[in-house]
Amino acid sequence: MNVQEQIKKYITSQPEPKRSDMQALHLLTLQVLPACKLWFNDGKNSKNQTIANPTIGYGFHTIKYANGTTREFFQIGLSANKTGISVHILGIKDKTHLTQTYGKKLGKASVSGYCIRFKTLKDINIDILEAAIRYGIEQGKLS
Repeated sequence: MNVQEQIKKYITSQPEPKRSDMQALHLLTLQVLPACKLWFNDGKNSKNQTIANPTIGYGFHTIKYANGTTREFFQIGLSANKTGISVHILGIKDKTHLTQTYGKKLGKASVSGYCIRFKTLKDINIDILEAAIRYGIEQGKLS
């Protein structure tokens, strides 16, 4: 199964309204990053144990670890969780920027250094979420 098929299967496996929200966010992210690399992480480790929520990834980011090693990864991540949806924006150096710049404007969302969590799309301002994603993409180009 290719990445696009995995993404479609993952989105369609979600209950409504999360399924529609995930599909809308997937399309929005593809509009923001039209020619991006797509990723799908099933959340399992090498022993096939679930260690994280499955995540749809967009774009390309190199993670640099303290020991000097690097790892290729996605720049924007989208995943369903028990209480809603998470959008991960990797590559932002200032871990307070998302909270300070977008936190209060987003609506009913929890914002941390690189993650925006919310229950449903109707709870947040989608234009502000798009602005946060665009900011993350620009910051990733600078690193």
